[in-house]
Amino acid sequence: MNEKERTRTSKFLSLVLRHEPEKVGLELDSAGWVEVEMLLAACRQHGVAIERAELEEIVVTNEKKRFAFSDDGRRIRANQGHSIEVSLGYTPQVPPARLFHGTATRFLDSIRSDGLKKMERHHVHLSADEETAHKVGQRHGKPLILLIKADAMHAANHSFFLSENGVWLTDAVPVAFIEFPEDKTLRN
Repeated sequence: MNEKERTRTSKFLSLVLRHEPEKVGLELDSAGWVEVEMLLAACRQHGVAIERAELEEIVVTNEKKRFAFSDDGRRIRANQGHSIEVSLGYTPQVPPARLFHGTATRFLDSIRSDGLKKMERHHVHLSADEETAHKVGQRHGKPLILLIKADAMHAANHSFFLSENGVWLTDAVPVAFIEFPEDKTLRN
């Protein structure tokens, strides 16, 4: 499987495992898991033939570690980013003092006004490093990196979770816990 095919298939799996399992006639369990063989059969029936070895390659090589196999290898799920109701079973964690959120400059006014909201997702996604946040922000336009005062949020009883692929999750980030860049040219 070449890189282009791997990317296309990974995006399709994200759609099915995070947003629309019904698109291929699947139903995820309450924790987001589905049997691998059921997934492969459903994909095949809907025109996307994926072999088990190709699926394993996607799971292992995906730099964002979007997917995980169960310990026995019989089930698969997305690690986070669901727009459908699932309970990933993550336990609250103590976050690092600072986390980062990558977004696009066009959202700056809204974030200054309302903070970070989870929107259609289950959580706001935060990164442990600026480089990752920058990559996330680039996907949405001119990138903007916000510094999140996670230690202060945690002290104020906000819960944080750490996904299997290293993404920090929280329900919302109020404006008081966000450090905004001072460069006004970011808005352009």
